[in-house]
Amino acid sequence: MGLFKENPFGHILFLKKWLIRIMGLMTRSRYKGFNTLEIEGSEVLRKLPGENVLFVSNHQTYFADVVAMFHVFNASLAGREDSLKNLGYLWNPKLNVYYVAAAETMKKNLLTKIFAYAGSISVERTWRSEGQDIQRQVKMSDISNIGKALTDGWVITFPQGTTTPWKPLRKGTAHIIKKYKPVVVPVVIDGFRRSFDKKGLRVKKKGILQSMVIKEPLEIDYGNESPESIIEKLEYAIEQHPSFLKVIPQEELLAYEQENELRRYRNRKKF
Repeated sequence: MGLFKENPFGHILFLKKWLIRIMGLMTRSRYKGFNTLEIEGSEVLRKLPGENVLFVSNHQTYFADVVAMFHVFNASLAGREDSLKNLGYLWNPKLNVYYVAAAETMKKNLLTKIFAYAGSISVERTWRSEGQDIQRQVKMSDISNIGKALTDGWVITFPQGTTTPWKPLRKGTAHIIKKYKPVVVPVVIDGFRRSFDKKGLRVKKKGILQSMVIKEPLEIDYGNESPESIIEKLEYAIEQHPSFLKVIPQEELLAYEQENELRRYRNRKKF
């Protein structure tokens, strides 16, 4: 690899490799140390093609979720079996892994800009901006950038667009699937909301068992299946369909609601 070779977004791969190495060293103990990440599906990752793969996941924090996926993806590709044993997997990370994130989040400070350089596809949210509900047109350049990333490698997306559980999935994800016809891999995560603050930067509680399940790719009829059908299929696959609410323990639902109420209270104090 040439020292100044760039990816399709103009990021220098040598620099990106060192950012992933350093961030990996700094964050690994969050998943294998004072907290434990239980992994399932490493063999699925090793069977995937090197490009045009879309990972669709539920969302619990801004950054801890995707950082954990970078760890799991690279450990699995390096031969680890549902484990983050041996830091050597960070030495030669997969550099064509991207994740979709809100542009306003990735521009906030130096740390978020570093995260962005490591693989963010920054998009303008059409339904919310700076804490306010809005309505605006989808930027075609955002769709094109996701397509460019899929052509180059793997893309992680969180189609609910929020860390609040059981929210509807955005139909834009279905349109991207129909347009670019990627291999669609569902990912289900848990425990991150209890481990970290909402941003996923500060450790909120230690000794939490986190989990990540990488499922087999979905069977999708790209030409004939409707966006609504694809969205429903995704909701079931990442366990965010409304029907799952019927089997969630009442105490867990209460904990989510208390957390949301505390967040609303903090927001009210700002005004």
